[in-house]
Amino acid sequence: MITEPRPPLLRRLPAGVWVGALWTGLVVFRFFTREDELRHLFDYHGNPEDMPLVVTAVVSTLVATLLVRLPLLAIAVALAGSIFALGMWGVPETTGLQFLIADGVVGYCAATRSRWLSLSALALPLATLAGLLLWGVVNDFPVNPFAYAGFAATVLIAWLVGNTVHQGRAHAEALRDRASEQAITAERLRIARELHDMVAHNIGIIAIQAGMGSRVMDTQPAETRGALEAIEATSRETLAGLRRMLGALRQGEGEPAPLEVVPGVGELERLAAKAAGAGVRVALTRRGPARPLPPEVDLAAYRIVQEAVTNVVKHSGTRDCHVTVEYGTREIDVTVADLGAGAETGTPGTGYGLVGMRERVALLHGEFSAGPRPGGGFLVAARLPLPAEEAEPNPVEVGP
Repeated sequence: MITEPRPPLLRRLPAGVWVGALWTGLVVFRFFTREDELRHLFDYHGNPEDMPLVVTAVVSTLVATLLVRLPLLAIAVALAGSIFALGMWGVPETTGLQFLIADGVVGYCAATRSRWLSLSALALPLATLAGLLLWGVVNDFPVNPFAYAGFAATVLIAWLVGNTVHQGRAHAEALRDRASEQAITAERLRIARELHDMVAHNIGIIAIQAGMGSRVMDTQPAETRGALEAIEATSRETLAGLRRMLGALRQGEGEPAPLEVVPGVGELERLAAKAAGAGVRVALTRRGPARPLPPEVDLAAYRIVQEAVTNVVKHSGTRDCHVTVEYGTREIDVTVADLGAGAETGTPGTGYGLVGMRERVALLHGEFSAGPRPGGGFLVAARLPLPAEEAEPNPVEVGP
């Protein structure tokens, strides 16, 4: 059984308890440091020096106790204390102090509560001021309109400050939600691109193997059996990849959806072996000292080669393909060349595969080109820059 840690002491006790303890200590200190009896603290007219202390202590303690659960009642208590302090002619500042406590609660409501509650909190002090002004006029009591206007201005300022804080929090939360949604969309698009690349490549291999098996079924049973085994292996791999990606998509939306295995240029030999099973020989050449690459660069290089080889298998009509991976000092160059016809990829920039490759390179601020070769065939070339910390400090000359 897991027990949750206890919160700090200051949070276990309500705020009203701490405020009440503070004022109790001050009152006790005043009592023991004066020769007057305790009753002077509650002498409404005879002892104007100590009475405001008691009123402020009671009001602030009640307000702190009611603030979180009953904020409107807390405002009403502060206003009642302000009206009660009007009779303390010796200390007129007490009325303003109690009213400022009410202003603080108004600002708190505007910053943390709903619009209806914050407007209700604003209306209470304004209605109280209007009632006191009207009562003074009706009973010929001397009133100062400018004083009431000043108190009303403090209420409005407190509400505006609190409302500004509330709007700032709402805006920040909306920005966080939007950023989260954008991150989720980008992650799902990445997974969709990975899904396209994997399925397109494997389905192309399966189609080639099936066509070859059907042509030699009667004359070469061994070749047919090999083709069926290759189809079975490729199909199982495709299904496993689909399960991984669908599982990633079903993860919590607030978390990234990583794939179990992220391929890289180290898997190109395996890719070449699969292409050979489909009847296309892939000659792989590596130039320069091989070294670990950033994950995004490693994956992009692999997917570019995979998509280009898939196009060779499906559209070129040739049985030979040359893949070159060259490690530079500040970039990695990947080229895929063939001598086929390129029936459906002969025009640069056409096809979803070329668009996806171009997009991958653009996201990494690299260079991409795809088109017919001068001597025939088709060439796909990509240059992916490496981050500064991944680049080699000194150039390394590597011969062809």
